[in-house]
Order: sequence, then structure tokens, then C-alpha cells
Amino acid sequence: MFTGIVQAIGRIANVEPVGESRRLAVDAQSLDLADVAIGDSIAVNGCCLTVVARKDPMLEFDVSAETIAHTAGLQAGAEVNLEKSLRLADRLGGHLVQGHLDGTGVVVAFAAVDGDDGRNWRLEVDAPADLARFIASKGSIAVNGVSLTVNGVKGARFHVNLIPHTLAVTTLRTLAPGAKVNLEVDMMARYAARLLEMDAR
Repeated sequence: MFTGIVQAIGRIANVEPVGESRRLAVDAQSLDLADVAIGDSIAVNGCCLTVVARKDPMLEFDVSAETIAHTAGLQAGAEVNLEKSLRLADRLGGHLVQGHLDGTGVVVAFAAVDGDDGRNWRLEVDAPADLARFIASKGSIAVNGVSLTVNGVKGARFHVNLIPHTLAVTTLRTLAPGAKVNLEVDMMARYAARLLEMDAR
């Protein structure tokens, strides 16, 4: 379990094919690894991965073909958002994030908010149609592992505002129209939808 509050930006140093799977070597850079052990979970661009090897500051992860097929931004050289798993005593600063991605969206627009001196930016994303019903205005969504508040929704398109701090400490600042992003909808929305489906039967 995670919060969507990014703790460091890393870089994928190497991607090695292992059968149909991949072994990722991630340079964790400024991430505090003092309490990270083999078997621990780390969110890499929002995707929960298990540490299988460690040689500071490098962390290695095995990634299945299924995960590779449904995840964006895990190619060699890519910058990635990193977050260690949540401990029970930790403060929940974002929202509950599982690291189980629901799909990928496509950036439609990313530009500075008018009249704001370029400080805050508006990000518009087209989500897969089957995820749109889980995305609500003022609800939560994780984009590349970053906990964000949905400012508006129209059909399958939603938009969020990014403050200067978020732009400074995450990889979202590098996005451009056409880029794919990892999406995880609010887990409460998924459970609510499931309950409604069961009640309708």
C-alpha cells in the first residue's frame, strides 16, 4: 500500500530481457534505502514492484510480461517516480494507492494555467473508457504514482492542476501531449461500483 506521495525520482539504468519478462535496474538516486530489504515493495511510476536485488543506489525488480504490456514509462533511461510502501504508523498524506495499475491514459494537453505566471499547470488526460466511470470531480486519482485531485471530468477525459511543488519533485513536469501515463483510480470508487452492480442483480 502507498500514498501517492513521491519520495524520490529515479532512473531506469537497464532493462534486461528474461524470457518474456524483464529485469529492471533502477538507480534510486536520492531515495533513502536504509530500511529497504529484498522482498520489499516499491512503487515505480505507480506500479508496485518487488525488490529482488540491491546494490546501493541500484535496486533491481523482476517485471512480468503482463505488467510490461499494461504499464507506461518502464523503458531504459526513463525517469521514474519512486515511493516506498506505507507503514502502519505513517501519515497518509495523499490517498490510499495499491500500486495495482488500472490502465494507461494519454496526455491530451499540458500547459501553464492562464493568468498564473506559469506556476501551476493543467494536465488533461484521456482515460480508457472502462475506467471513466470511476473518475469523479474532486475525487482522487494516481497518475504515474502521484496522488492528485481530479478538478473536472468530461466523458473519459479528466483534468488536474499541478502546483509548483508537484512539478518540482515528480516526473510529471516532463509530460507532453501524446505521452502515456499510468493510472490507478480511487479504490473506494471501485468497491462502490461493485456494490452497485451486485445490488442491481
